[in-house]
Amino acid sequence: MQKYIIIKAANIFYIPIRCQIGNIKHDELNILFKKVVRYMSKWDETRMLVKISQLYYIDNMTQSEISKKLGIYRTTISRLLKKAREDGIVSITIKSDYNQCFELEKDIEKTFELKEACIVPSEPKQTNTVKAQALGYAAAEYLKRISKDGDAIGFAWGTTLASMARELTNCKPISANIIPLVGGFSDSDSENHVSTIVSKVANEFKAKAHYLYAPAITSDKTIKDAIVKDINYQNISRLWEIINIAFVGIGALNKSSNVLWNSEYRNNTININNDNAIGEICSRFYDVNGNIVDSELNDRTVAIELDKLTTLKYSVGVAESHEKVPAILSALKAKFINVLITTDETAKLLLELDSQIKKSKSL
Repeated sequence: MQKYIIIKAANIFYIPIRCQIGNIKHDELNILFKKVVRYMSKWDETRMLVKISQLYYIDNMTQSEISKKLGIYRTTISRLLKKAREDGIVSITIKSDYNQCFELEKDIEKTFELKEACIVPSEPKQTNTVKAQALGYAAAEYLKRISKDGDAIGFAWGTTLASMARELTNCKPISANIIPLVGGFSDSDSENHVSTIVSKVANEFKAKAHYLYAPAITSDKTIKDAIVKDINYQNISRLWEIINIAFVGIGALNKSSNVLWNSEYRNNTININNDNAIGEICSRFYDVNGNIVDSELNDRTVAIELDKLTTLKYSVGVAESHEKVPAILSALKAKFINVLITTDETAKLLLELDSQIKKSKSL
């Protein structure tokens, strides 16, 4: 005749263990008991992980509320929630149309060692105006997030940065200096002019605007030398020394991708190409390795030096298009920017080109 031993384990419930009383030995019973205790201990832990996860993720209770409800320290709740994720009891899936963009952001940040990447979704048939507006909005939101009292924020010029200035709304007032990084272009759209951008940004943040009363490129070096001696330039150049945030566009040596070709640069195309320039930031040209092109044009340029951008806490590049990919890639490798705001299409092309270059060097 068989009898049953009921062993209470972990104060949860009773488990019937089937054995013959007459045949079971004391040592065997101890081993059996230990196995049951281990099982129940594991079961109790799993039960608690599930319960806490349910309360936190499904019932939307705070960790403090769960702590009070279960009589467990809040630090223990936090540890158990982490363990629930590690053990696979809780798996978090982010369902979003922007998942691909988030993955691209991680890849761009890791590949180019960036502080942050902001990848904006785009459609193949989107116009340049729509893309500029989308990038402008992303740049405006980023500026609002990082800016604070005491900042000195510099801006270049162009259609995308002009769009950013237009998209700025509901800004928290800050005590900051808003500074141009480059002179202006006489025949550029007034909306794209650096002074217009500086003025709009300063107005939105209730900050102090500063203006550089000089062209981005002078007709000859003697005029540039005279500007450098002027009190206005000297005041701005001193502000360049304290800048901690910069927003810049990135230009390519392509007429279709750079409005600069419709102004002062048109007569310098041959010289710039002969100097192997690949991109432009703040009217300063650089080659594929990020070296500044030491040309006669550079000697006539009124703008911040690009080396200064490499020292800033935030040097934000805002640019997109397949024509600009080589210019953006070189700017990233030269560390002229440590934050990139671009489209998903451009981000993919950047990663592809970088991979191709690395493969060719390894051959």
